[in-house]
Amino acid sequence: MKIQNIEIPHGLFLAPLAGVSDRTFRRFSRRFGAEYTVSEMVSAKALCYEQLTKKASALSRTAPLAAVLREEAPMSVQLFGSNPKLMAEAARLLETGSYRGNVGEIPPCAIDINMGCPMAKIVSNGEGSALMKTPELAEQIVRAVVNATSLPVTVKIRAGWDQTSINAPELAKRLEDAGASMICVHGRTRQQMYAPSADWSVIGKVKDAVRIPVVGNGDIFCADDALRMMDETGCDGVMIARGAQGNPWIFSELLSRMDGLPYTPPSLDERLTVAREHAEALVAEKGELRGIAEARKHMGWYLHGMRGAAAARNRVTSANTLAEMLKILSEVREISENGSFE
Repeated sequence: MKIQNIEIPHGLFLAPLAGVSDRTFRRFSRRFGAEYTVSEMVSAKALCYEQLTKKASALSRTAPLAAVLREEAPMSVQLFGSNPKLMAEAARLLETGSYRGNVGEIPPCAIDINMGCPMAKIVSNGEGSALMKTPELAEQIVRAVVNATSLPVTVKIRAGWDQTSINAPELAKRLEDAGASMICVHGRTRQQMYAPSADWSVIGKVKDAVRIPVVGNGDIFCADDALRMMDETGCDGVMIARGAQGNPWIFSELLSRMDGLPYTPPSLDERLTVAREHAEALVAEKGELRGIAEARKHMGWYLHGMRGAAAARNRVTSANTLAEMLKILSEVREISENGSFE
């Protein structure tokens, strides 16, 4: 599939996940086959306001989230907000790179607009999935961003706000008319959050409603899930979120299936080796204190299903140093019999 001139050969996207899809997570997902990644959510208001402070030494907390390295291309940056002018200005800043705190090497390949986040602190401000309740404003935002940048503009939406207001197909059409180049659909309403099961039929209805590429999202935990979604909905690509947590090999599995090649799941030793590398990379990038704090959840995901995993996860949550964490991983390897799982 293509987003304007951006080619995504198999349509394999890594979803933006707040507090999860940082550069390290994106790097490991790309290593195992993700073809396109998206940044964590970036507040348009915060990015713009950071440029107004008169304190030259003021720390930029938002800008680093938007940094794109050459090795990460193609990668888009996801903005959230409800003010069309601020969203447009943030998009312009990201394209030019002329903003305080920019530590990236290249502009993003596209600007993604978040209209799907269900978090209370986001929707309470009329942002994220709350924009599905205000289609006119959602359209204004897309149009403003499209007019402010030459980069493709994509949008991530949900099925609707709640079961009484499933409006993804109608909204997607409005956003296409406003200039959006791709729509990603999560098959749940905001009220459903992440349960129960995603309704993939909504993705198919969006695909029927627009001419631009449509990417499906929700409940993809293995290659079979992704292939079934594409078959049932006709979507052009799939965006994998929780299914990639502790399992970057999901992209390798899917690539093999799509290309008709044999696939060998990772051994216990490979899973633990990659877990170790992930923890080391987080510490190298963020320092030991923050790196270990963020590595705890990732290690829990990598350990899932291994012999002794429950006890190991409990210990990981209290690890304070890289040495402690690596020792726990080493002990899991020792107690596992012939690489077997529970």
